[in-house]
Amino acid sequence: MLARFIFYKLLGWSFSGNWPSHLKKCVVIVVPHTSWHDFYMGLLVRRLWGADIKYVAKKELFKPPFGWYFRWMGGTALDRTPGQKKVEAIANIFREKDEFRLAIAPEGTRKKVKDWKTGFYYIAKSANVPVVMVAFDYGRKTVKVSKPLYTSDNKEEDFKTIKNFYCGVRGKIAHYT
Repeated sequence: MLARFIFYKLLGWSFSGNWPSHLKKCVVIVVPHTSWHDFYMGLLVRRLWGADIKYVAKKELFKPPFGWYFRWMGGTALDRTPGQKKVEAIANIFREKDEFRLAIAPEGTRKKVKDWKTGFYYIAKSANVPVVMVAFDYGRKTVKVSKPLYTSDNKEEDFKTIKNFYCGVRGKIAHYT
């Protein structure tokens, strides 16, 4: 398979942890998101896992001439205008579908940020689906995968667990990590 050859042989990457293939629904958070390279790495990883994982991205990416490509690859345009009920709308998609996995970059940008956007957490909580943490560690050339994490009633503890998973992970552009 071409994806396997590219990932393992050409790029020299490996996996740490196993994709929870038994999960039909989950929110996949991918951190750090520091470069456009993360997109094709995500496509390779998704292919290797054989998982149908959708994603949301800023609506500007879905305009011509490349909008058709991003939609074809499983993307949905996200209008990031404040005041919309995006969390509940996405949680409803989980409730309506028998199978739905959604990848989100909580940083909301490829630049360094102090605080993550928390929508992923509230989507998972509202839809009663687990969060699967994924890290593209360019320093170790390893895709790190967590066990599913179901949100609790203690947001601070949940975020501590999530942030700890990403300790020591280096993004493609290290100073944005």
